[in-house]
Amino acid sequence: MNIVLFIIVLGVLIFVHELGHFLVAKKCGMRVDEFGLGFPPRVFGKKIGETIYSLNWIPFGGFVKIFGENPPDNSEQASLVVEENRSFGKKNRGLQTAVLVAGVFFNVIFAWFLVSVSFVSGFPAPVDYYQGVSAANPQLILTQVLANSPAGGAGLQAGDAIISVIAGANSLANLNADSFADFMNQNEGKEISIGYERGKEKGEVKVKPVAGVVAGRAAIGVGVDLIGTVKLPFFRAFWESAKTTGSLLVAITKGLGEFFYKAFTFQADFSEVAGPIGIAGLVGAAARFGFANLLGFVAFISLNLAVINLLPLPALDGGRLLFVAIETIRRRPLNPKIVNYLNGIGFALLLILMLFITYKDIVKLF
Repeated sequence: MNIVLFIIVLGVLIFVHELGHFLVAKKCGMRVDEFGLGFPPRVFGKKIGETIYSLNWIPFGGFVKIFGENPPDNSEQASLVVEENRSFGKKNRGLQTAVLVAGVFFNVIFAWFLVSVSFVSGFPAPVDYYQGVSAANPQLILTQVLANSPAGGAGLQAGDAIISVIAGANSLANLNADSFADFMNQNEGKEISIGYERGKEKGEVKVKPVAGVVAGRAAIGVGVDLIGTVKLPFFRAFWESAKTTGSLLVAITKGLGEFFYKAFTFQADFSEVAGPIGIAGLVGAAARFGFANLLGFVAFISLNLAVINLLPLPALDGGRLLFVAIETIRRRPLNPKIVNYLNGIGFALLLILMLFITYKDIVKLF
């Protein structure tokens, strides 16, 4: 079920991205030969007007084939002469840039829309996060579970709702972040029974707080916060979602920059990166915590796709933008064979990276 949901989510995000390229290319007077979801071989294709709309076997991607974006083959030479004014390569650099940026722009706008809907429908947030807006049904939620910690070893997971904390004859009546941390510290080395709720399931684990997990106190290795459901009125939701989208973009960009820095200095931990299988599990987990939570996570993925696509690597929108910038400076086109060669290498490297990360995802399952 997680895989099916992931493919649906990915398909929607790819459709939004490619729709941006498609609509702006049409608006700029370019001929679009194909709008495809997935990568060939083709499963289904139907030509409407001058454009083929296709569904392809490999679901992890999509494309818009714009006339003249790549060097024409022999079958396109005659068409190029007749419709040269509708070719991507013959348009000015400003229009080319607009088409290339459009996919990323649509992903950002779509994320903004999803976060807005999440805010209006009711989303999980700390009870004191928004002034003047009360959070309904507050629960103590695990926001983080450290690896190799007592909590992690006991099977607790981020997102679990704590419903009871008992140590012998003592129980924690007032569940909040501060009281939880104090209770763990006061019961160092003692067995504590923690009741939790995970989606519709309930469970109980036994843990012992130990020193060294958190500086200066005994702990079980979790982050907690009192979180409830917050609903914002439409106009405030629209504004808050804009701020949230901007903050996420900055955070994602910084995080990606740090990862590539560590990768080039051989310090990167690829276990922290999720591939298709890992993301499928995360999508499923988000769905279990409610519709608003799922929308927020899909928005997060959409913003990640936007930032990744702007990387100046061949085969990505950022790489094509780099080529346009170089051509603008040189005031003449780059050698088409070199451009195709670099795009082919870029695509192959991205495919290898995806396969490697997918392999790491599979290893984590066992």
